[in-house]
Amino acid sequence: MAILLLEDSTLDGEGEAIARELAPLGIRLKHYDPGTSLLFPDLLAQDILAEPEKHQILELHDSLFEFLKQEGGYLWSDLLVLHPGSPNLAMLVATYSRYHNHTAAEALYLLAGEAIFGFLRPNGSQVQLLLQAQDYLHIPAGVEHWFTPAASLHCKAVRYFTTVEGWVPQYTGTQWSDYLGKLR
Repeated sequence: MAILLLEDSTLDGEGEAIARELAPLGIRLKHYDPGTSLLFPDLLAQDILAEPEKHQILELHDSLFEFLKQEGGYLWSDLLVLHPGSPNLAMLVATYSRYHNHTAAEALYLLAGEAIFGFLRPNGSQVQLLLQAQDYLHIPAGVEHWFTPAASLHCKAVRYFTTVEGWVPQYTGTQWSDYLGKLR
C-alpha cells in the first residue's frame, strides 16, 4: 500500500486519506492485488527479463486488467524493469526526477519493488508518494510531478499509453522542497 509524505513530514498510509490529498490534482490511486505475484514470483524477483518473459507478464497482466485499459482509454502497455545494473538507469532517473508534466495521462501499475512520485499541489505545496507492489496510479495530463525508483533501485511496472508523445516530459523548473527526499 502506498505511503504519502506531506511537507510537514506527516506520513499517511491510509488509502482514503491519501486519495483525499491527491483528489485536487485529479490523481487516482488504487491498490489491486489479483494474485499475479503468485503466478510468476521468480520472474518478478529477477533483475533481467528476456523479451519472452516480459511478454508473458504483460499478457497475463493485460488479461486481468483489461478494465484499466478501457477505463483510461489506453491503447497499449509495456513493462518497465529497473534494477541497479539497468542500462541507462542514471539517464532515466535524471530525466524523470525533475518536476515535469506530460501532454497525456501517465498511468502505471507497480508489479514489484517501490517507486516514488512527487507532486506539486494547486496551493504550491509538495507531497511525495511511495508506491509499492500492486499500487496503480493515474496522473492526468498537465499535473506537475517527478518520478524515481526508491533507494533499492528495483522496480517493475506496467506503463499504460494513449500516445507515445504524451509521455515525453515537459520540464517546469519547479524546485523540490527541502523536506523532499526523506522517502528516498
